[in-house]
Amino acid sequence: MTYALVLNSGSSSIKFQLLDPGNSATDEPFASGLVEQIGESSGRFTLKHGGDKHVVEEEIPNHSVGLSRAFELMTEQGYGPSQVEITAVGHRVVHGGLLFSGPEILNDEIVEMIRDLIPLAPLHNPANVDGIEVARRILPDVPHVAVFDTGFFHSLPPAAALYALNHEVAVEHGIRRYGFHGTSHEYVSQRLPELLDKPADEINQITLHLGNGASCAAIRGGEAIDTSMGMTPLAGLVMGTRTGDIDPGIIFHLARNADMSIDEIDTLMNKKSGVKGFAGVNDFRELRRMIDDGDRDAWAAYSIYIHQLRRYIGSYMITLGNVDAITFTAGVGENASFVRADALAELEMYGIRIDPERNELPNDGARLISTDDSRIKVFVIPTNEELAIARYATELAEQKTG
Repeated sequence: MTYALVLNSGSSSIKFQLLDPGNSATDEPFASGLVEQIGESSGRFTLKHGGDKHVVEEEIPNHSVGLSRAFELMTEQGYGPSQVEITAVGHRVVHGGLLFSGPEILNDEIVEMIRDLIPLAPLHNPANVDGIEVARRILPDVPHVAVFDTGFFHSLPPAAALYALNHEVAVEHGIRRYGFHGTSHEYVSQRLPELLDKPADEINQITLHLGNGASCAAIRGGEAIDTSMGMTPLAGLVMGTRTGDIDPGIIFHLARNADMSIDEIDTLMNKKSGVKGFAGVNDFRELRRMIDDGDRDAWAAYSIYIHQLRRYIGSYMITLGNVDAITFTAGVGENASFVRADALAELEMYGIRIDPERNELPNDGARLISTDDSRIKVFVIPTNEELAIARYATELAEQKTG
């Protein structure tokens, strides 16, 4: 059996999965793991395989030590890199800028090009590069492939991609809409043709990736024509800890009147706002319990969240002109039936009818949640970005070795 290793390196963590990209019977990984609290006084390794869970706590000074030690622990459990055949390593890279429109086989030149994009994603790309360099050192004989969050949105039309900012300034500093969660939006949108029994180039759809980070996309004939996130993942929908769309003048106001630095405002808007910044929690199960208990802040946070979500759904319906389907995915989208119901409430006049019983069914694969007579079909399709990355990496690796 051969596997693809998928790595997602964050600023203080590494997530990884060993997957069989050709197995259509199950999306479950052969093994998975999480290395967290890198650079802190105490770190943690969590490995999962065959229903078993193995946890080790020890200091992890950097990504190199973290990944090397994770491979050692996997080997102790019997499924390390020398014990299973890894044919490709796929790396999630958040920002590809205008340089990368699709997955790329990694070499020294490509890694440097990704490093040059750090100013566009200072919170994400440095960790992505660290993970790439470490993995290439540990597995030098295996093809490594970068898959970019922004790739699916590379071909956005100018009206959606460009801001009405001074054009010379925008061009000089690479300011435009790049979009994120592209691997997820592409994955779920590609599942739809088989569910609708209709060719992909004839389908107009709205995809809603609702997790702690959240974004939506308008997709016409398989091509993204608009998306809610912008130059950074801060724009668009209200999220777990991010503001989403906000009057940019608020930044100037806070700098001038609250004596806040740019870094403090950055932290405020990315990590201390959104649902959690208003209600104190960003777990929607807890948020729902708080609302049921009459918590006003929880209700306000949820109302703002739904209001912004409905605004984007409505605008994308106009952008597309005709919509065949709306799809919910990611943690909140797949599991919070009340979010789905409220997002599409009272839209029967536009051809959207949610079936309450179907909507309340437990999350168990792709499923229709609209009524049979709903003109616009509504689906829940679980996303699997790791599987998509594994398939991209395997395909390019085969092309290289073939």
